[in-house]
Amino acid sequence: ELFTMFSNSVTNGGKTTLAEKLKNMLPNCEIISQDDFFKPESEVETDERGFKLYDVLDALYMDEMVSSIRNWIKSPASSGVVTEEPQNQNTCDNVKNVYILIVEGFLLYNYEPLNELWNRRYFLTLPYEECKRRRSTRVYQPADAPGYFDGHVWPMYLKYKNELEENASMQVDYLDGTKSQEELLSYVYSDIIQELNKLRE
Repeated sequence: ELFTMFSNSVTNGGKTTLAEKLKNMLPNCEIISQDDFFKPESEVETDERGFKLYDVLDALYMDEMVSSIRNWIKSPASSGVVTEEPQNQNTCDNVKNVYILIVEGFLLYNYEPLNELWNRRYFLTLPYEECKRRRSTRVYQPADAPGYFDGHVWPMYLKYKNELEENASMQVDYLDGTKSQEELLSYVYSDIIQELNKLRE
C-alpha cells in the first residue's frame, strides 16, 4: 500500500523539521523536498525592482519533481529509501507494509499535475511578523535583497494561499505554525496513523 502526504508552508513555517521528525516515526518513509528542484540563479527571472522571483513556480523544475514523485509511486521499494526502525514500534506494527512519501515545499497545491497524487495535505501558516522574524534569522544563497520579503516573498505567499482557499474542491488541513513542534508533530502523526488504518480497512 502507498500513502502520500504533502506538507506546504509559508517560508520558515517549520515544514522541513516536521517532515524529518515524521520520517523517523513512520515505517518505509521517504521525503521529497521541493527545495531540491530550484533552478540555478541564472535561470530565475528578475522583476523591474531587481528582485529574483524565487517564490513562483517558474523558478522550479516542476516537471522533474513530478517525475520523481511518480517514480517513487511506481516503485517505492526500489527508490533507495533507507528506513530506520520507527521510534514508535507498537503503532507502526499495524502499518509496516505501507510505503509513505512526504513531499514538502512552499508551492505544492497550486500545481495541477500534483493534485491527484495526495492522500493528505497539510499547510503550516504563520502571521506576518513571526514569518518575517524567522526569515531574518536564516542565511540564503543568494541573500535576500533589502525589501525582498515585503516586496516579493510575503505577497506571493498571500497570492497562493488565497488561490488555495478559493478552490472549494481542495481539502487542506491548516496548521498553526506558531504552535510547538511537539504539538504539531503529535497532531500530524496521529492523523496519518488514523488515515493509514482507514486504508487498511
